[in-house]
Amino acid sequence: MKKVLFVCIHNSARSQMAEAFLNSLDIKGVTAESAGIEKGSLNPLVVEVMKEIGIDISGNRSKTVQEMIESNKKYDIVITVCDQASGERCPVFPGQVYKRLHIEFEDPSKVEGSHYEKLEKIRIIRDQIKEKIEEFSKELTTF
Repeated sequence: MKKVLFVCIHNSARSQMAEAFLNSLDIKGVTAESAGIEKGSLNPLVVEVMKEIGIDISGNRSKTVQEMIESNKKYDIVITVCDQASGERCPVFPGQVYKRLHIEFEDPSKVEGSHYEKLEKIRIIRDQIKEKIEEFSKELTTF
């Protein structure tokens, strides 16, 4: 079983979407989880845009990297999904990990505008994450 952990700042949007997309691909022998460096809360706009494409993450909760460490969880691949361009501090998951990757995505919590404009921008981020996760899933056999 290959275990993948997606890590971001608050585990409220990007890492949650990445986890949901990888798990929705239902790849035999692969499971994904997500966590943040700090405790956050699920972004309701992200929940809304995921629901639009048939993925319900409304029951998810924000988890911290510390929770994962304290529960002795081990991962084969850890992928950070924060946006270093906007000065976010990308978290590091300590411990032995087979492969560490970084895929940069804009932070949905920082989009501005009306409710509709925010949804439009978050849909773009969602679709970018979906595309990258689908690409990554094809490479999983090489890890």
